[in-house]
Amino acid sequence: MPDLAGPTDPPTSYGYLGPAGTFTHQALLGLGLTSTEPRPYPSVPAALHAVRSGEVDAVLVPIENSVEGGVSATLDALTYGAPLVITREAVIDVQFDLYVRPGTRLEDVGQVITHPHAAAQCRGWLDAHLPAATVTERGSTAGAAVTVADPDSGYDAAICAPVAGRSQGLVAAAEAIADNPDAQTRFVLVSRPGELPPRTGRDKTTLVCFMRRDRSGALLEILDQFASRGVNLCRIESRPTRTTLGSYCFSIDAEGHLDDARLAEAVMGLHRICQAVVFLGSYTRADEVAPTVAAGHADDDYAEAVAWLASLRRSTR
Repeated sequence: MPDLAGPTDPPTSYGYLGPAGTFTHQALLGLGLTSTEPRPYPSVPAALHAVRSGEVDAVLVPIENSVEGGVSATLDALTYGAPLVITREAVIDVQFDLYVRPGTRLEDVGQVITHPHAAAQCRGWLDAHLPAATVTERGSTAGAAVTVADPDSGYDAAICAPVAGRSQGLVAAAEAIADNPDAQTRFVLVSRPGELPPRTGRDKTTLVCFMRRDRSGALLEILDQFASRGVNLCRIESRPTRTTLGSYCFSIDAEGHLDDARLAEAVMGLHRICQAVVFLGSYTRADEVAPTVAAGHADDDYAEAVAWLASLRRSTR
């Protein structure tokens, strides 16, 4: 079972969940990291394998959506296999349109193709406007646009981003069809272990915790490692451990950096009580929001406590 992994080296070559025109591609270009053309990969596991094998230095993959929650393929592929770490994150607004071949009317649409998350986020609109249409879920929204561009594909429309539809010569039969107009997707840049990104004071740390055994209070004990040290959590999800039915681990985003004393203490506490802890990186938050640190939990408070304990030990000798 995986345990604590190290930090990351600066990447020079990049990949992403493709094909070109996906929201992941858009998010990577928005980071402005490379002047060379990044490589697209057909799936999250394939993208992460490219990093593990050294084909590229880093890849950008989706990890969380404000409507659908965590991206299971990413959470699981990061947890298992050779160690990887997150060095950066990006958050973008998600707009979905319905794209068709020129000349296709909305009332002619009977077969729609898109990514599963896009289908879920547009379910209300589809039920209201295309109740008889069959929706097929495939690997990416950009791939859906490529499929619809082929008149022999059997598909009439793709739910995708405008950049993907336009790049394939399609036209919008309906715009802004997502049920939640404020939807956002979070992406993470993943590299092999190396040097930890520096602390900024506006950081996030991602971990996966495996319980020693399933028992009453086991999750509470994990959460207490954070709560007792004033560390706020941004996300927590249970994921199956791939062992037996009903066995779960916990994927966690916590405010702070591994170099913050309060978070370091929490991670050490987790190491003591858990069967395994997978460290998936400390990195700057996309929103650059600094956490509120309660009295008694700042680095100086921990340093003063260490000095105080040392003085007690000296005074008894």
